[in-house]
Amino acid sequence: MAEPPQGDEQLTIRTLTDEDLSAFSEVLASAFLTDSSEEFLNEERVVFEPSRSHAVFDGETMIGTGELLSRRIALPGADPVRAGAVTSIGVAPGHRRRGVLSRIMRAQLELLHETGESLAILWASEGAIYGRYGYGLGTQYARLALPRGTAFRRDVAVDPTPVRELPRERALPLVRDIYDKVWQTRAGHLDRTDTSWEYYLFDGPERRDGQTGYRFAVHPQAFAVYRTKLNWQDRGPRSTVYVHTLTATTPEAYAAILRYLLDIDLVGEVVLRLGVDEPLVHMLADPRAAVRTMFDALWVRLVDVDQALMARRFLMPLDVVLAVDDELCPWNAGRWRLLVGPDGRAEVTRTDDDADLALDVSTLGAAYLGGARLSTLAAAGRVRECHPGTLARASLAFLHDEEPRCLEVF
Repeated sequence: MAEPPQGDEQLTIRTLTDEDLSAFSEVLASAFLTDSSEEFLNEERVVFEPSRSHAVFDGETMIGTGELLSRRIALPGADPVRAGAVTSIGVAPGHRRRGVLSRIMRAQLELLHETGESLAILWASEGAIYGRYGYGLGTQYARLALPRGTAFRRDVAVDPTPVRELPRERALPLVRDIYDKVWQTRAGHLDRTDTSWEYYLFDGPERRDGQTGYRFAVHPQAFAVYRTKLNWQDRGPRSTVYVHTLTATTPEAYAAILRYLLDIDLVGEVVLRLGVDEPLVHMLADPRAAVRTMFDALWVRLVDVDQALMARRFLMPLDVVLAVDDELCPWNAGRWRLLVGPDGRAEVTRTDDDADLALDVSTLGAAYLGGARLSTLAAAGRVRECHPGTLARASLAFLHDEEPRCLEVF
């Protein structure tokens, strides 16, 4: 991996304080080509962690921003761990190509290394940016568009308990309880504190894009949060339902909440953001009714290779030596023996033995949650098999029984 440019040595970087929030918000708004406003500031204030935020200054002027949210992420077969959720990355127009982003990314990785957080995660505004800093595409999501009334297969079991629409204040305690029951069961899901829930469901006009405010459909074991966009045509209403989030604790409740959404009156189409292995497609009488488009989702960075690998569980026993390239985090570079026992637990230690597989840290990040096969990455030229036969075993071991999923943009 090429060394990112170091940039202008006259620039400075420091950790922020509460008093920096206003300038932080202004730089971020400018970088994302939107207007600075009180609403934008309030949205940032909800999750602002100054002690985990950095800014680059040109003299006294703030020109670059970055923040690490304190979150926990579910891992394959293991308990959740702390992760630095990278957000609010922005460089003011007119100050780009000076190494501002590189300074922020290095500061974040060093902070996480010092605090013992072995993972960094993010959603990328542009897909070509973060591979330079060791992040790999760890999960994807699918956008599914279905006509109103799309039929299920006859054998799909639908929970008969009615789905009710509730006002936000009544729905939220139920929604949170359902989410808390399931988030730890799927690799890639994140915990949600009071502040992360507030940010995730922030409902200001700037987020609506001509749609309504959030509506809450609640079943005792499932919920959906959605918006609608009105569309009255000469032949009748063809409004669109945009599903922001959907969670269920049982297959029958999942079917019930989907059936409710697909049968809303005055609607032409229902659009959902779901995981790539979502059962919905296999529930349809006609699978072609769902038009699917794939997008990148969570990018994963191993801050400390050994600790990160030992935190997750593996699908089968394995003894493999990984030669890891990591120019930004030199403590990761070198050869590591990954020894996985029958229980899926791993020991990771430094070794002088010959490598079985050679890869860079971004490739390891892509495979970490089980969302990308090492064999697929090898076919893309990103993994080199040094000893024949080791790639197939390692590729299977890194998988999990379900695809990882993260649908929460932070």
